[in-house]
Amino acid sequence: MVPFNRPPYIGKEMEYISKVIRAHKICGDGQFTKKCHQLLEQMTGSQKVLLTTSGSHALEMAALLCNLEPGDEVILPSFTFSSTANAFVLAGAKLVFVDIRPDTMNIDETKIEAAITDKTRVIVPVHYAGVACEMDTIMEIARKHNLKVVEDAAQGVMSTYHGKALGTIGDFGCFSFHETKNYSMGEGGALLIRDEEKNEAAEILREKGTNRSRFLRGQVDKYTWVGYGSSYLPSDMNAAYLLAQLEEAEKINNARLASWHHYQERLAPLEQQGKLEIAHIPEGCGHNAHMFWIKLRDLEERTAMIAYLKEHDIYSMFHYVPLHSAEAGLKFGRFAGKDVYTTKESNRLTRLPMYYGLTEEEVNTVVETVKGFWR
Repeated sequence: MVPFNRPPYIGKEMEYISKVIRAHKICGDGQFTKKCHQLLEQMTGSQKVLLTTSGSHALEMAALLCNLEPGDEVILPSFTFSSTANAFVLAGAKLVFVDIRPDTMNIDETKIEAAITDKTRVIVPVHYAGVACEMDTIMEIARKHNLKVVEDAAQGVMSTYHGKALGTIGDFGCFSFHETKNYSMGEGGALLIRDEEKNEAAEILREKGTNRSRFLRGQVDKYTWVGYGSSYLPSDMNAAYLLAQLEEAEKINNARLASWHHYQERLAPLEQQGKLEIAHIPEGCGHNAHMFWIKLRDLEERTAMIAYLKEHDIYSMFHYVPLHSAEAGLKFGRFAGKDVYTTKESNRLTRLPMYYGLTEEEVNTVVETVKGFWR
């Protein structure tokens, strides 16, 4: 059997978790949380990173830090997970969906400006599969119209855009460390903050609306409730599990890239024969091999492929049902322009097994089985 995903495991995780337990400090912002912050800041070049209880909560924090008001509009792709939309709905915004590019499945940067109204406040590019959106164009549009940019880089840890780490280009960036991601703490995420003047507001928001972080730094003699907030701190045990992987980030990244390129090389003949399409990476985008997707002819063929692979003990998964077609999407948002690619391309896409520890033999098994579908 070749599973779709296996959570990453390096070997030091249990040792680090045991240290947390022995230190009798298992709540948030312990020694391992702080080490994760430092390491993520070094890895990304971000001036401030804060671990959160999930990627969803990182997005919620970013949305709240954008100071949205009821009726404000947020532009985002429909081809994304519900968390991207939920964060801004909870902040009181209206969603404006735009079409995607078929080559990357990312938001089509050429469709954004036409969707802007006098109520638009934020653009949310989602870096699908760890491949960067066209951020130069998006940031230029944001500057022109005085808009915030929140990068949903849930899948983009270790990915870059022209040398810049994803999550560090917009006003805020959001990572996920869910079980299915390249680096995991089970459930968890991180908020990346570009501008230093937002640091204190983010700390207050993350610490139940208190100025506890200032108190711990000795900047005030006691801490108190100073604004709205919630508890977005993960346990230090989760952070300990994550730290073991962050310390070996390059090793994990290189192993995943090797699997990705092996898939690409072995499946290229099928693409040349017109049987399927495989992911291609635009120039200037350094990706992290978060997933390897292929596109079949249509929904019917994709459904048959997934079933065929399952019969051979290989687990492939389709991905998002476009949000604008969902019950909540119809309630909370609208689609700007035409849906040329979002529905069509999402119906064709499936993801092949991809995880740290995937062997060359397993990749070959998947490829040969995919080939067998047309025999």
